[in-house]
Amino acid sequence: MFEWTNWWGTIAAVALALIANVVLALITWIVNASAGKRTPWLRDIIVSVSPRAHLLILVIGIWTAAGFTAPAEYSWWPALSRVFLIVAVLVGAWFVSGLASFGFGRMIARYSVEQDSVPEIRRMRTQLKLVRRLVNALIAVIALGIVLFSFPEVRAVGTSVLASAGILSLVAGLAAQSTLGNLVAGIQLVFSDAIRVDDVVVVEGEFGTIGEITLSYVVVYIWDERRLILPCTYFTSQPFESWTRKSAEILGTVYLDVDWRVPMTELRSKFLEFVAASELWDQRKAGMIVTDATGGYVTVRCTVSAKDSDDVWTLRCQVREELVAWIQKNHPEALPVTRVQVPAAITST
Repeated sequence: MFEWTNWWGTIAAVALALIANVVLALITWIVNASAGKRTPWLRDIIVSVSPRAHLLILVIGIWTAAGFTAPAEYSWWPALSRVFLIVAVLVGAWFVSGLASFGFGRMIARYSVEQDSVPEIRRMRTQLKLVRRLVNALIAVIALGIVLFSFPEVRAVGTSVLASAGILSLVAGLAAQSTLGNLVAGIQLVFSDAIRVDDVVVVEGEFGTIGEITLSYVVVYIWDERRLILPCTYFTSQPFESWTRKSAEILGTVYLDVDWRVPMTELRSKFLEFVAASELWDQRKAGMIVTDATGGYVTVRCTVSAKDSDDVWTLRCQVREELVAWIQKNHPEALPVTRVQVPAAITST
């Protein structure tokens, strides 16, 4: 009869654990090859989670094999067993985190990126991303707590900490006031729908989009590819502009300073003709009026609308360029000039 309690038994038990892991990997590969094409989500979960599952099963298998064979009889086994416990907890947390991330990723994918101009879509994507971060952080904290409390000394300290939780909570709250404030502010931002990922904002005089919302800070992607990083508390305590609060549709203006001799009727007709032919115009609003006539110039304001800030910016630039070129070519007398009146006494001499 085979003796499992000697070292040969240990080698055999570990070999069985390795063989079982290889068989599981083979089954996973077969399932992925046969059903992966018909079921994309199954292929995705196998690719993202199976390496973590194999590692977890391998650690538990070797731990179990050693615990029921020769190593369990030695004095150093409790310390080694605790090492196995710690590794198993950490790998298990990694595995659970992968499952959670996959689940949230599937839910986020339901809200198409192509519909990010819809505020409700951006709100759901932003909230799901933050909840995913919270769940992953919670999993990490729980795993760390299990690891620490596996040591008797830490459990003793933990009892004392719980006994004086009131004082420690006060001290910790004062010491981490800024961090906790940012954490609460980050949750408040997302679930109060104050800002969302891909919102167009003007912050600290900079124009950009909300790129990331984390548990402590917000990253604003500036239009020139810079990154503005601000604490979450900034958006709960400071005013900022949001161009996509309820809708991405927006108005844009173009100002021109021209001479008093400008033919407004022809200029307005040219403006409306150009805007009507542009694919960027959303057909909501287009108009031209004279807003000022002082200092020797006439100020003309052109108003256009577009479906989002990118289109309205491009349309404004095109309108400005087109009108300037049209005035130069067809009515150069309408270009702004500076007039100087020379007295008759000077001209007679």
